[in-house]
Amino acid sequence: MPRRTPPDRVRDVARAACRVFIEKGYRRTLMTDVGAQLELSHALLYRYVESKEALFELALRYAMDPEAVSTLEVPLPTPPPGHTLDLVKKWARERAALPILSAALASRRSKDIGRELGEIIDERYQFIEHNRRLLALMERSALDLPDLHAFYFGEGRRTQVRQLADYLERRIRSGDLRAVSDVEVAARFIVESVAWFAWHRKADPDSAMIGDDQAYQTTKELLLAAFVPEGEGRP
Repeated sequence: MPRRTPPDRVRDVARAACRVFIEKGYRRTLMTDVGAQLELSHALLYRYVESKEALFELALRYAMDPEAVSTLEVPLPTPPPGHTLDLVKKWARERAALPILSAALASRRSKDIGRELGEIIDERYQFIEHNRRLLALMERSALDLPDLHAFYFGEGRRTQVRQLADYLERRIRSGDLRAVSDVEVAARFIVESVAWFAWHRKADPDSAMIGDDQAYQTTKELLLAAFVPEGEGRP
């Protein structure tokens, strides 16, 4: 029977699970690892989740919305096949859209290319920075979960790279942006530059001196300088 548990305790378990899955990946994470993070016997974790599969779903739910896990009834049951992936897909539909990029793709010409590309960079940077914990959890765990791997890398990240490449190609063809030798690589350059400074930098001990504002402003300045011709609305 589901039991009521102090909300903070459920969040503690979810936070610890999220941390361990990111560090070790799905396959190598054990219930004992999460128990050790909490200084609990792993047997006590079964008060909160029925299985490792349920623990992973709890971690995902926490990464998507830390406050929402407080309302869950425990123990969280083992999800049926495909349920966790459906949860990820639902989140992607509702929260991973990039409307500014979509609007730019729907427009034949840009009235202000510096502003347009700057807003596209802003949109991506803010999305990555805000969701970096969830992205780290999915990316690390996808190495062990084929269905999640296919969705995260295939339907997710690669689709976004293709959309950005399509945008670059159109604006290069119209003469708004500088020509590049390969738009796919150029799109990947934008995506990976943003990902490193908005996300991966946080885990790099050699980059601790770089503040959030410094990282954001410098990334945006350099990307605009790389693609926007002189005098075309570049800051």
